[in-house]
Amino acid sequence: MSDPQQQNRPDQEPPTGEEAVPATPAGPDAAAPAYADQVFRSVPGAAAGAVILLLVLWLCIDAMVVGRGRAPLEGAAVILLLVPLIGAFTVWPCVRANASRLIVRNPFRTITVPWVEVESLQAGLSVELRSGGQKYQVWALPVSLRQRKRGNRRAMRELADPGSQGSRRGRIGPGRDYPAAGGPGLRSRGGAAAPVSGDPNRAWADNAVSQLNEMRERAGAPVAGAAVVRWSWWVIAPAVVGAVALIVLLAA
Repeated sequence: MSDPQQQNRPDQEPPTGEEAVPATPAGPDAAAPAYADQVFRSVPGAAAGAVILLLVLWLCIDAMVVGRGRAPLEGAAVILLLVPLIGAFTVWPCVRANASRLIVRNPFRTITVPWVEVESLQAGLSVELRSGGQKYQVWALPVSLRQRKRGNRRAMRELADPGSQGSRRGRIGPGRDYPAAGGPGLRSRGGAAAPVSGDPNRAWADNAVSQLNEMRERAGAPVAGAAVVRWSWWVIAPAVVGAVALIVLLAA
């Protein structure tokens, strides 16, 4: 059994190698933890797409297994045609953003833009990104006019009755964070998902665009480079092959 006094000897050597614990700098100069990309997407759209994909796969696989004649080939052609398209328009679209750049995943194209090259990001009838004189639609942030109208009506009621509970909840102060009205999307930071926050009297897409513009204003060191557009050939190629095969089978 060791002597407790020996454990507290002032001349005892500090641990070295893997046992040593590096000191963490404190104060405003300490390095901020690195977070993963923040991800914005329409969760109801992705969920609906997953259900449709399962239904299409079930019907086509059943036709391939039980069907006769050209039915198995037609089922395979429908899978090649519909599965990539449904996935591309529902599950695939999202917006990823971090301190240096913005990535917009659309059904057929993926646009990667450094924040310094983003000219504007705004929500009208749809969310539009402008960079390098080009305009790109952002499929992952669908604009809901119904949510806007509902938020406007709520804001008018709160203005007419300042003492209402909704008015107190709608006031935004320093350090407060409120869920967006309707809440059809998620953002993730460091692997943990959280609802998109903002003014509860605004539509979800409007709140998401506001948060992205705030990230643009807080962007770190500029990253050189223009917008990079990559086509989603994994969607286009099988869809074209499936469409051609289905036309040939139906015409034969």
